[in-house]
Parts: sequence; C-alpha cells; structure tokens
Amino acid sequence: MSEIAQPELSVVIPVFNEAQSLEPLHAEIGQALADFDYEVLYVDDGSTDNSFSVLADIQKKTENMRVIRFRRNFGQTAAMSAGFKYARGKIIIPMDADGQNDPADIPKLIAKLNEGYDIVSGWRKERKDNAVTRTLPSRMANWMIGKITGIKLHDYGCTLKAYKAESLKSIRLYGEMHRFIPALARWGGEKVAEMVVNHRPRTTGQTKYGLSRTFKVVLDLITIKFLASFSTKPIHIFGGLGVLCFLASFLSGLTVLGMKVFSGDSMNRNPLFMISLMLMIASIQFVLMGLLAEMMVRTYHESQDRPIYVIEKIIESESETETA
Repeated sequence: MSEIAQPELSVVIPVFNEAQSLEPLHAEIGQALADFDYEVLYVDDGSTDNSFSVLADIQKKTENMRVIRFRRNFGQTAAMSAGFKYARGKIIIPMDADGQNDPADIPKLIAKLNEGYDIVSGWRKERKDNAVTRTLPSRMANWMIGKITGIKLHDYGCTLKAYKAESLKSIRLYGEMHRFIPALARWGGEKVAEMVVNHRPRTTGQTKYGLSRTFKVVLDLITIKFLASFSTKPIHIFGGLGVLCFLASFLSGLTVLGMKVFSGDSMNRNPLFMISLMLMIASIQFVLMGLLAEMMVRTYHESQDRPIYVIEKIIESESETETA
C-alpha cells in the first residue's frame, strides 16, 4: 500500500444522535474548505439513531472522509481524543455535529493560527442557546476556569477551535477535559489566541447537555488544578496538610498539658486530648498518602499509552486501510 499523503487540515466531528444535521453540515464544510487540502473525520460516539448509517452513505460518495464508530457512548472527550489520534492533518479543527458551529469560520481560524499561534479558540460571543440552562452556567464556568487556571478565555466550552497537530501530542484527555485543552497547552508553553465565531441556533435534534454538566466541569477543574500544580510533586500538598495537622496536634497537646499543670484538669477526660491524638494520626496518614502518591505518579508517567475508548469499526476509502 502506498503511503497516504498528509492533508493540510483535519476536521474532527464527534457525533451522538445527530442524523438530521449531518448531510447539511458536510455540504457546508465542503463549500467552506473548497480551497484547502483537507479531510473530515467523524467519530460516532455510540449513536442510537441512524447517524452511523447516514455517515456511511456520505462516506461512500466522499474520498476525503473517514468515520470512526465506538461500541457504545464514551462521551465527547473520548470522541475528540480518538479524532485527534487518527487525524492526519497538520492543523486539526474540532467542531460540533449539531450545526451550531459555522464551517465558514474555519478559514478565519486558520488565518489567525498562521499569525504565529499554536491554538486559536472560538468565542461564541452571541450565543443562540437557552440563557438559564446553557449560557449563564457557561459564563460562570468560564469565569471559574479562568480564575483557577490563570488563563482567561471568554468561552472554554466552544468546540470550534484550531490546533496545530503537534500541540496535541502531549495532551491526554479524561472526563470532560477537552474544554481545558487551551489551558493545558498554555501550561506547556503553547501560544493561545481567541477569536469571535458565529454561533447558530439549533434547528434539528436536541441538546445533550444541561446544568448537570456544570458540576462535572467543576470536578474536572479541581483535577486539572491538582495535575497542573502537583502532578509531579504530590508530596508537597499531602505533606503540607500533614505538617499543618502535626502543628495543630502539637498546639492542642500543649494546651492539654497546660490545663493539667495549672488547673489540675484530667487529661484523659479532656476532649482536646482526643483531638490532639486524631490530628497526630491524620498528619501521619497525610504524609504516607503523599509518599504513595509520589510512587503512583512515577508509575503513571512511565505507564503505557492506553486509550479511553474502544473502537468498533473505521470506514474509509478503498485506497486506505479498513479496520474492523
């Protein structure tokens, strides 16, 4: 088999029950990228409607398109992770399958990327979503992410972004962490820019996300902060907590001893004595947790690269390899 040429651009689209929007979206992408050497990579994230059948029909008529199908629904982050891994382009553009991202913005993102940036993040300045269940929680989440990560973007949740492929090589995605890629990349020294993009109202299907997703984002944000600050030195945080517990235990013990000497109070009936013992035990446990975490971190960084998804099938043109 001859070596497949690397396209200039890969468009990665996670799909979950978006059968009605796929054909119009694919046509729009073709019009917007007519002047580019590109491929489109759809990742069917375990759709229960006929999304995969629609994609398979489109693929039969399209040379520069591939479809990856998951065995079940693994989530948007896993779908994007698979898309990034199998994308061949020098530039990778993820976007939603619901038609709310405008393919006409892709050339603009690429032009901005070519100004010397590694990542250009879309900003849905005029969102066409429900203000209570989508827009307001998103703004709160963006503010929180900016405060904790120190990297302020208006719209972390916008899927439409432009990445240089090499910027994604060292990033591993879990949970809902695809939205934190700009922050992770900036911590790695990449140059990140933001650009206003068009956001269109949904015309088909139903949104897959609600207020519950905000809580998941908060939990992932805590993980991100820990990984950024202590992923290679967990003993610093656990050991620090251990030292604080030890100091509190020491002060509590001194207080109990002082009460015994100067007031004649019984030590074994003094609640401060039990608190002192509990804090001492906690300090020892925190230090031990830190040591265990240090060993786990070393194992983690040296472990094998294991994906967070299971692929059932990949369909592509006859000139390319088919994996089943």
